[in-house]
Amino acid sequence: MKHQILVLAVTACLSTGLSAQDKTSVPQLGKASIDEVVAAMTVREKATLLVGDHEFDYYVNGTVKDEIPDIAGTSAAIPRVGIPVTYYTDGPAGVNIAPTRKGTDKTFYCTAFPVATMLASTWNPDLVLKVGEAIGNEALEYGCDIVLAPAINLHRNPLCGRNFEYYSEDPVLIGKTASAMITGIQSNGVGTSLKHFAANNQETFRRENDSRISQRALRELYLRGFEIAVRESHPWTVMSSYNLINGTAASENYKLLTTILRDEWGFNGFVMTDWMRLKIRDIAKQIHAGNEMMMPGYPEQIDDIVAAVEEGRLSEADLDLAVKHMLEVIVRTPRFKGYKFSNDPDLAAHAEITRTAANEGVILLKNEAGTLPLSDKGKKIALFGYGSYDLFAGGVGSGEVNAAKIVNIDEGLRNYGFSLNKELAAIYEGADGEIGISPAYAAMRAADSDIAIVTLRRTAGEYVDRRAIEGDFYLTKLEKDMLKNVSEAFRARGKKVVVILNTGGVIETSSWKEYADAILLPWQPGVEGGNTITDILTGKVNPSGKLTMTWPVEYMDIPSSKNFPYDFEGNSWKAGPVRDSFDPAKRNIGFTEYEEGIWVGYRYFTTYKIPVSFPFGFGLSYTSFAYSAPKVVAGKKGSFTATVTVTNTGKVSGKEVVELYVSAPEGGLEKPVMELKAFGKTGELAPGASETVTLTFTTDDLASFDESQNCWATDAGTYSIHFASSSDDIRESVPLKMRKRSVRTVLTKLD
Repeated sequence: MKHQILVLAVTACLSTGLSAQDKTSVPQLGKASIDEVVAAMTVREKATLLVGDHEFDYYVNGTVKDEIPDIAGTSAAIPRVGIPVTYYTDGPAGVNIAPTRKGTDKTFYCTAFPVATMLASTWNPDLVLKVGEAIGNEALEYGCDIVLAPAINLHRNPLCGRNFEYYSEDPVLIGKTASAMITGIQSNGVGTSLKHFAANNQETFRRENDSRISQRALRELYLRGFEIAVRESHPWTVMSSYNLINGTAASENYKLLTTILRDEWGFNGFVMTDWMRLKIRDIAKQIHAGNEMMMPGYPEQIDDIVAAVEEGRLSEADLDLAVKHMLEVIVRTPRFKGYKFSNDPDLAAHAEITRTAANEGVILLKNEAGTLPLSDKGKKIALFGYGSYDLFAGGVGSGEVNAAKIVNIDEGLRNYGFSLNKELAAIYEGADGEIGISPAYAAMRAADSDIAIVTLRRTAGEYVDRRAIEGDFYLTKLEKDMLKNVSEAFRARGKKVVVILNTGGVIETSSWKEYADAILLPWQPGVEGGNTITDILTGKVNPSGKLTMTWPVEYMDIPSSKNFPYDFEGNSWKAGPVRDSFDPAKRNIGFTEYEEGIWVGYRYFTTYKIPVSFPFGFGLSYTSFAYSAPKVVAGKKGSFTATVTVTNTGKVSGKEVVELYVSAPEGGLEKPVMELKAFGKTGELAPGASETVTLTFTTDDLASFDESQNCWATDAGTYSIHFASSSDDIRESVPLKMRKRSVRTVLTKLD
């Protein structure tokens, strides 16, 4: 009732503010210039626009807009000057809205697309763009204006709860994949919100934690993916992250949100906060910094803005600029343009897009003695593992999607025509989690089945980081015993065991992969998951996905592990004892030291020659490829074109990812032994066929960040350009000589 009264009071104020004036003379958005509209608005109207619609109070009482239930948020309409409401939907893996609504029996399902780790694993931006087009179309047809995606924080540590909705440990792969997603979504005339800007690499106390990072690591790793995406694809909005960076809240950081984002990179949209609790930040500092919109929005924030202007803590010039940035985006939205959305997107067509994209993101990690593909439809399969019958299509939190149906692995195999053991299916159907498989029972199934398939399932999501304990990064004893018992029983009869990893992120594999003859990583593959997995298992599709992050031997092999809350128990988002355990002086709770600097992922493992279970960029195929004729040619204005010919030397058709790494000359800054600078993927190559893959990069791409001079510097000397199948498999190399050092100075230090 209190909130309703406040809303009525504000509405009354807005509707009567200029009652004596002829309202036909009031500038209207779309008819008058934006500057004229801003000039005509009252301070309270401006403040209202910058605060998420206060009728939508997500944290207080869970009320939602009736028109699109469970929409993530809205902006307020200011009818007096022609400003409409705008709608914001979560969407890293598809549009996240409720499937049911008041007053209708119609369902409003959405497509659960492959999670971000899987999309990045395609190494195919053209394919990611098509997924983006489909997501954008669903947003458009369901009446949404802006999709809160993509999420592109770096995989600093494999236990970050939201890694499934991020892309990679490498900023170039992140930036190029995000650019494709943004372009695809925005091709529908709806916007995106690139998030979470920046250095939001853990969920544990994510709103309070201070990410303490060197200037070099920030520029080369944590900002670089955002920079590529902003420069190449121009997202309509950017979402500032909850956390602090070197002591300053991201949403209050002028250097981050204005100097770097706008002045250096050319961003021309507006910045919104992540979904903050009330009073966690200083709203005047946020607006001055360049954070235009406060989400999810509280009535008190409107009063705070008005008071800040009246008291001189916020200049009206800053307020006007923020409103102008908002309006420049609002005039581009479907709502403003009067688009008549259908509430009926083509979900069947989007399911096919999902299957096509997922097929290229599946990674074959192991395939001893040609275990896969399974070419004989007559094979009798013993399907073990709870995940075989209850597949995780995607993670939880903002990345969830309400899909009509998920195709599980057992259904996908049955669709193809395989015979599955019915007794096993009945056992798992009645289970609510993983079950034990004894040696005796494994032996029974080995006697009446031709092959065993074991699915290991993991999920993660917003609010909670994973833990490096049994049952998350490491397998449970129950899972290990199941694998061991099944493997020994089937191998005793000369039969094979295939392991499927239904996970959004990295798990430990070194201690148990000997039990598997083949390991398939389909991640969390979306609505068509079971069919996708079957496509790969049967060879209908030749796997061409490759890892976008390193899979270590042990968790503590990762240099960031000692500075990550891997042993924190509980949900740091909820109120109560866990919330009360926050301590600003406690390592990995109040602050996190990024002591590893630039030594993240393959940069560390390749440079220091640390053994891994599976290297960055790794992925097997049912065929083989040879590289030849490598060449690098200099172009204009510091550009380079690299080419290499890829030939299919095997017996079946397939696609190959070419990864271009660069090794810098010694001297100057300490640098990784090599870094990814470009990548490309062939088309489908028939046996014996060849394709020349062309990759481009620039002098600036070769630069490292020199903190002493606050600049990007490309040293003189001889660089090695590597054409590789993974970070551990360089096929061809050519030298590239840079005759002089080049420098590009930046505008600010982010301290």
